[in-house]
Amino acid sequence: MNLRAIHFRGLFFLAAIMLMSISCGDDTQDNPDTPPTPPEEPVVQKTYKVPAFNKDSAYAFVVKQIEFGPRVPGTEAHTQCRDWMVSKFKSYGLDVIEQSWTAEKYDGTKMPATNIIAQYNPNAKRRIVLSAHWDSRAVADSPLSTERQAEAIDGADDGASGVGVLIELARVLQANPIETFGVDIVLFDVEDQGQSGGSDPKTWGLGSQYWSNNLHKAGYSPLYGILLDMVGSDTPRFTKDQVSMTYAPQVMNKIWRLAGTMGHGNLFVNIPTGIIFDDHYFVNTIAEIPMIDIINKPAGSETGFGDYWHTHNDNIDIISKRTLGIVGQVMAAVVYREASGTL
Repeated sequence: MNLRAIHFRGLFFLAAIMLMSISCGDDTQDNPDTPPTPPEEPVVQKTYKVPAFNKDSAYAFVVKQIEFGPRVPGTEAHTQCRDWMVSKFKSYGLDVIEQSWTAEKYDGTKMPATNIIAQYNPNAKRRIVLSAHWDSRAVADSPLSTERQAEAIDGADDGASGVGVLIELARVLQANPIETFGVDIVLFDVEDQGQSGGSDPKTWGLGSQYWSNNLHKAGYSPLYGILLDMVGSDTPRFTKDQVSMTYAPQVMNKIWRLAGTMGHGNLFVNIPTGIIFDDHYFVNTIAEIPMIDIINKPAGSETGFGDYWHTHNDNIDIISKRTLGIVGQVMAAVVYREASGTL
């Protein structure tokens, strides 16, 4: 076959292809019954001002919990406090789920337990989870405890402080709405009923274990979580624990940077500390949700925590409005800056 014939046939096939593309192409432009595809509208990020956090209100919520008495699962004080917390969250417009089950302690004792999940903007896809535990220790069994060791403690800092901050944050959210961002406040039950001196961390954090294995919503996938534990004493030092830095280092680092820019770098210190088998351990390892722990780790402590820990000195006298206000203001900044896309 000569080159001219090849050239002729090539032109023929090219022309045929052009005709086919014209006849078989997208005819929606000529079809009046097919509406044109509208262009995608750009996502407009709204900027939210960080509102003020009321330390006096948070303090009042800590006092209220203590007034019920020690919040040991199975007691009347535990039931009354649960009902009060549920009603407070509902009064601030949050959707509340009571996740109840029967928990079993390390010694086989059965306990009625309830995780409280308060949802702000439950249908928003972008969301974070903020948590604390709300039960208090049934015995005063710290190595530093010198009296009434068999009696339940108030748990003013160890439990009630984080809860008080989160209830006040719920009030802040109602007063300063966010349209396109969601927050889940999860209060874990049966965190503080584990075996002292035992080698199995699973005897602790029964509420967070249950929630992590039974998430309250199918496909639940928040950006990250923050646990508040012992955040109300007058001598706080929040360090970078090993569990947080293993599973959620980016989250911890950005929260600590934020606290530093707010003038609280003396509380949120860049000091690494060891493994803490707190609720965040189970959320990270079971639910696989990156969660950090904001927890008081004083320097030179014999127990690793405040000298009031698991003693009857963990009462309202050690609670500082100033500390509650600082932690609460940092949490408010996290929520509203995350919603604005500026964190």
